[in-house]
Amino acid sequence: MKLEHKTNSWLPTTKKEMEMRGWDSLDVIVVSGDAYVDHPAFGSAVIARLVEVEGYRVGILPQPNWRDDLRDFKKLGKPNLFFGVTAGCMDSMVNHYTAAKRKRSNDAYTPGGEANFRPDYATTVYTKILKKLYPDTPVLIGGIEASLRRVTHYDYWKNQLMPSILEESGADILVYGMGEQPLKQILGLLSKGVPMQSLKTIKQTAVLLPVSEELPKGVHWNTIELASHEKCLEDKRSFAANFKHIEQESNKQNAERLSQVIGDKRLVINPPFQTMKEKEIDASFDLPFTRLPHPKYSERGAIPAFEMIKFSINMHRGCFGGCSFCTISAHQGKMIASRSEKSILKEVEAVTEMPDFKGYISDLGGPSANMYKMKGKVQSICDKCSSPSCIHPVVCHNLDTSHTAMTNLYKKVDENPKVKKAFVSSGIRYDLLVPEHNKVDESKSLTAYMEQLIKHHIPGRLKVAPEHTSDPVLRVMRKPSFKHFHDFKKRYDKINHKNNLNQPLIPYFISSHPGCEMQDMANLAIETKDMGFKLEQVQDFTPTPMTVATVIYYSGLHPYTLKPVYTVKDAVKKKDQNKFFFWYKRENHQWIKDTLRKAQHPEMINKLLGFAPQQRDSKQGAVLGKSKKKSFGRKNKNSRK
Repeated sequence: MKLEHKTNSWLPTTKKEMEMRGWDSLDVIVVSGDAYVDHPAFGSAVIARLVEVEGYRVGILPQPNWRDDLRDFKKLGKPNLFFGVTAGCMDSMVNHYTAAKRKRSNDAYTPGGEANFRPDYATTVYTKILKKLYPDTPVLIGGIEASLRRVTHYDYWKNQLMPSILEESGADILVYGMGEQPLKQILGLLSKGVPMQSLKTIKQTAVLLPVSEELPKGVHWNTIELASHEKCLEDKRSFAANFKHIEQESNKQNAERLSQVIGDKRLVINPPFQTMKEKEIDASFDLPFTRLPHPKYSERGAIPAFEMIKFSINMHRGCFGGCSFCTISAHQGKMIASRSEKSILKEVEAVTEMPDFKGYISDLGGPSANMYKMKGKVQSICDKCSSPSCIHPVVCHNLDTSHTAMTNLYKKVDENPKVKKAFVSSGIRYDLLVPEHNKVDESKSLTAYMEQLIKHHIPGRLKVAPEHTSDPVLRVMRKPSFKHFHDFKKRYDKINHKNNLNQPLIPYFISSHPGCEMQDMANLAIETKDMGFKLEQVQDFTPTPMTVATVIYYSGLHPYTLKPVYTVKDAVKKKDQNKFFFWYKRENHQWIKDTLRKAQHPEMINKLLGFAPQQRDSKQGAVLGKSKKKSFGRKNKNSRK
């Protein structure tokens, strides 16, 4: 029997829908840059459903028009408690612009994929409008955009440092990271009559106070004073030095409070909550979602982001990879919060009841698909840890990397008679599956997992992300040596061959990442060609707030060492690096020939564009020896750009 929903199954988006529930006002109004999809993969729906379950009347204002007379911001009236504002599931600037700063022509979170249904810097724009219309009503901001812009940050699109989004927007309080835990505490205090302005010590929140005011008391946290916003504007070194504290305190289980002066105000960032327990994260995914877009979009076309995930299952949150260019741990945390088998299998059953389900689960995954149930063997060791990654430069001896729980869960999903096939489409951490790198897997579960994955759960091809072939670049990225990708490919090909399967491996790579020079890209092209790849899944590095790589891009310094790191910023040079990915395109051949001749490496032309045999350095796995790489013009590691 297929699921059926009445219009009032969705949370109200209009006055008429409020009246259908018998409501004359709302306690909380969630304003979002995304269309309203009532599904656990959409943050605004999760937060709104949580507010509902806590006993409050909540409505959603999706993609309000900010360019007319602002009637959309008025149609639900004034909330009794607060407005909750989010730009949506993406930072609005990443949503709008490519790495080359070209405007995108579509938006995956809008019906029909149409663009221009949210403003640039959506959180700030929405909040300013609400503060103008309802100056006495508190505004709480959250989501990816607010979370990653909570402190002084570099904005790639304006090419400047910007202060905390609290200062820019005028919001009353900011919830960073996954918001269920702080929101429940906030709601509880507001229900007791505590005003929003008094909520200064809620974990995982940030507030702005007058600089003359003492730091809030009644808590046991120590406070780390960051360099002021003004100091960061004057001195890139101070900005870079701040980030080490920001990243470490974001990922600790017992973190310190952060403080930063911004003009005549003081930003206070309270420590995060500890990682959600299984019962807590189950409760979030078990909220009463319809799992569908609101019916009002039925005539406007499909919502691409929903179509991509509607038959998928998210098994966990968080990622302990700590990649320098990635924001997952900054928002979801380093520690893995895993759902119970019962909750996951219950959701699988719900998916099988969806109207157009044809028997295929599109993804059993998470931020990194194969981290489910992984955690420290001794929690007290994790509680003292400040490392941003559990697997770089080596896999931590305290990390339980057993894949047995995942293997067993995959098998249980396969046993559901309504499921023909359950795919794993999320990227996996291939290095966790290489015994040469992952030497702590005492359970010897890696082979069993790979057998199960490759035989039953690959949707035609498997995506993995080595990101680069150069060890120096990979160290900046906090990624493993490319030699481990070679090891993984051998294991992957062997299992495919044994089972008479033809499932290509699709590697992802990044150009123009901090630390990457032209010779690194030339070597990447030659080495991947030698492995039989014509690269497709590639991208140019995009600096986004709250990552190590972005701090390096802006400052030229690594925030943990404060030593210089070469970074290409020139648009032409960035485009040139990217061209090496596509050596097989005829239009790039002449440019490659000219570039390699100019660098005095004519022998590489034949290796890349011809069919000459290649000579690898046996120690480094690189196509060129060290002396040849020098002639390409690599800067001295101690020089600044």
